[in-house]
Amino acid sequence: MKPLMLTAVLALAAWLPGSHAQEVAPAPASASAPASTSVPETVATTPPELQPFVASYQAYNAGKLAGNATMRVVHNGGTQWRADLGIEGNRGFIGILGLNIQQSTVFDDVDNRYRPLTQSTVRKGLFLGKKVLGVYDWNARSAQWQGDLKKDRRKPIPLQDGDMNGLLIDLAIIRDAQPGKRLQYRFVELGRARDHIYEVAKEPETVAVGELSYSALRVSRVNGGNDETIFWVADGVPTPVRILQRENGEDGIDLRLTEYQGVN
Repeated sequence: MKPLMLTAVLALAAWLPGSHAQEVAPAPASASAPASTSVPETVATTPPELQPFVASYQAYNAGKLAGNATMRVVHNGGTQWRADLGIEGNRGFIGILGLNIQQSTVFDDVDNRYRPLTQSTVRKGLFLGKKVLGVYDWNARSAQWQGDLKKDRRKPIPLQDGDMNGLLIDLAIIRDAQPGKRLQYRFVELGRARDHIYEVAKEPETVAVGELSYSALRVSRVNGGNDETIFWVADGVPTPVRILQRENGEDGIDLRLTEYQGVN
């Protein structure tokens, strides 16, 4: 399994009920169950400020319900924040993927720009677990990871202004997505650095996730080769409403939002 950007959870349309799309209305700050709950069809024109939240997802693998995921953003105080993504597989999920994942990133938010400071990734398999810790040293302009990682992935990586890991790119897409816009970020995580380029759809589409409906912009990575990552971003929702990872044209991991709420 490849690291999620929830890229990297939070990558997310054949399952969409396009034949009976419904009109949508504004969603409340907390969306959890009613079929009428949805978000407006308008798209934000100014970047939203980062706010603490917790979001719950159902996790699918190849179209089958495979577990649950939770994304949480908390304010540590001052300019410092923390983003967490946890994926817990049910029995079938573990059987297919062989692991559960917990990711956490401590980062600074200065003028609505996200700068990673530390990262931890824990993968729990059927018989053993793996843990990796990373530090983004902005004084030395270098990032480095230690733990259960290949030797060549433990080498320092020079940092550039604007570098982010997967979790922060997820949040940046929420911040930056505008109709027809092209987004580019440098992904630096687990001993790797690469450019991620996304294109935002010109018009929102109605997305149904369980009993919820959203008017959302599709944001697709366009330089991933056979690996696709697609997000659906809705105005007023602090986290992607769906994240889909596809490989060779086939659906892989698919996170679908079931509930979100602000946190004090």
